[in-house]
Amino acid sequence: MRWDNLVENGSTTRNSALFAADAVTTRTFDTPEFRGITFHEIRARSILNRVPGASRMPFEWTVNPYRGCTHACVYCFARKTHSYLDLDTGIGFDSQIVVKVNAGELLQRELASRHWRGEHIAMGTNVDCYQRAEGRYRLMPGIITALRDRANPFSILTKGTLILRDLELLRQAAEVTEIGVSVSVGFTDRELWRTVEPGTPSPERRLDVVRALTDAGIGCSVLMAPVIPFLGDRPEQLRATVAAVAEAGAASVTPLVLHLRPGAREWYMDWLRQHHPHLVERYERMYAGGAYAPTWYQRRITRQVHELADEFGIGPAHRGEARRIAPAAPPAPAAAPEPGPTQLTLL
Repeated sequence: MRWDNLVENGSTTRNSALFAADAVTTRTFDTPEFRGITFHEIRARSILNRVPGASRMPFEWTVNPYRGCTHACVYCFARKTHSYLDLDTGIGFDSQIVVKVNAGELLQRELASRHWRGEHIAMGTNVDCYQRAEGRYRLMPGIITALRDRANPFSILTKGTLILRDLELLRQAAEVTEIGVSVSVGFTDRELWRTVEPGTPSPERRLDVVRALTDAGIGCSVLMAPVIPFLGDRPEQLRATVAAVAEAGAASVTPLVLHLRPGAREWYMDWLRQHHPHLVERYERMYAGGAYAPTWYQRRITRQVHELADEFGIGPAHRGEARRIAPAAPPAPAAAPEPGPTQLTLL
């Protein structure tokens, strides 16, 4: 997706500035949380994205209000997507953030189309929709409102704590449709967190989100991702993470081993050479066959996590399962009604 597919004005030129001045508004904010970050505000032409048929994802539609992510996770598989805009997939991915400022109103319009069939929509599957930029741009309230008003099922995956700001909207949506919320916590090792996920809230704060959502009646799952070979996969690390997930009240935990797609692979391997040079050769062997770790390794991690989950009383998520808040109990009638005819139903 190039710039001319993202903006209403199709006159974008591919010059040294990457886009025409009348197509994109570029902003910087002189505040500590956004220092060094550039925001490119665009008015997108569409917001519903169809997942390619060859994808491994268990959903067909996504909404991505942002491109690029200040979480700056060194392993992020979405880095490659920045190259589609002629932007850098390393530091540029972490600091050049595309903001679709009309996301909410655009989604309202697209959901109202006679061609839309109300399919499940996944969010947070490319970059985090609750990254720091969301605190300023507040795109998600409009998006969730549009989904709620159309009773359209959806799911959110996040590492961000900002999702709690929208808790009431999530509760309202859960009363009318199926929703799913998952928080990504691959490990609880604080030293590892500081080096590979420098822009994210700590694992402890993310687990606080799980706890708060659960307490509010919205079941929350944990995607234990990524499990990082040779850095976050020791038995005691896996045990500590699953124990913390269970203590937070997660409905389920699903492990996912690190995968290194083109774009992310180069950036991650450069980071590995700087911080853990003794592991470079082991990684080159492990990922010699492509983006994914060998099947035997993935199965081993999955088995270990599932055994720990059983021990701590939680289980793996069922693919495609959505979480729904329990409806409030109806008020008791003032007096018992007279018996009447019973209507049988097939459902």
